[in-house]
Amino acid sequence: MNNISVVILTLNEEANLSACLESCSWCDDIVVFDSYSTDRTVDIAQQHGARVEQRAFDNYAAQRNASINDVNYKHPWLLMIDADERVPPSLAAEIHEAVRRPDSDVVMFRMRRKDFFFGRWLRRSSGYPTWFGRLIRPGQVHVKREVNEEFVANGKVQQLNEHLHHHPFNKGIAWWYERHNRYSTMEAAATLSERTERIEWKALFGTDPVERRRALKQIAYRIPARPLMVFIYLYILRLGILDGLPGYYFCAMRASYELMIDVKVRALKSLH
Repeated sequence: MNNISVVILTLNEEANLSACLESCSWCDDIVVFDSYSTDRTVDIAQQHGARVEQRAFDNYAAQRNASINDVNYKHPWLLMIDADERVPPSLAAEIHEAVRRPDSDVVMFRMRRKDFFFGRWLRRSSGYPTWFGRLIRPGQVHVKREVNEEFVANGKVQQLNEHLHHHPFNKGIAWWYERHNRYSTMEAAATLSERTERIEWKALFGTDPVERRRALKQIAYRIPARPLMVFIYLYILRLGILDGLPGYYFCAMRASYELMIDVKVRALKSLH
C-alpha cells in the first residue's frame, strides 16, 4: 500500500505494540510517536523497522496534532491508530481501495471499532457504532478536545465499512481503571466548560454521526443520575445484556467511569 503511512501513539505499550505493528505490516512507512516510554516500547518499534519520534505528552489533542504536523511522512495519506488497536486484513484492503481513487475533495475517512473484552466483541454494551476519523490527509485535518478527541476536516469526509479491532483490556483491568481515572479528570474539566455551550438540537436529526453523538453528549451531561442512566441505556436499551457476563461487567465499568466524571465536575464547581 504505497499511498498510506501509519502513525501509532504510544506510552509504555510493550504489551500491545508488536501485535499492532504486525497488523500494519502491509505499510512501508510506520512511525511510532512515543511519549518517552520507560519500558521496551522503543526497542520493539525499532525491531519491527518503524521510525520512532518522541514528544512529551501534555494532552491527547496536542499529541495527535503534533504527530500529524511535526513528522515528515512518505505518503499522502495517514492512518492514525493506537497501540491497542489492530488493522484486520479486510480493513487494510478497504483502506487501500479508498485512497487509490478518492474523490479529490475527500480529506478524511471515518471508521468504526469493534471493542473486545474477555475475547468477545461487545457489539451492544459498548454503544457501537461510534465513528472515528482516523484516515486523513495531513494538513487538511486537525484535532480538538483534550480527551475523547474530535477530528475536524477541512474538506469532505467519507465513511468506511470495515472495522478497527480494539483490545482495551490487554494491559489488565487495573490499568483500564488507572487510564480512565486520568480520562475522567480531563473529561470533567472539558465537561464543565462545555455545559455553557448551546445544545445543537438540529444535529440530533442530522446525518453526521459525530455531530449527532456530540449533541447527545451535551444532553446526557445535563441529566440527573447520569451514571445510572448510562448503565440502563447500555445494558437494557441497547441490549448489552445479550453480550453475556462481559457485557454486564463493561456496562458497570462504564457507569463507574461516568460517576468519576460527575464527582470530579462537582468538585471543580465547588472550587469556583
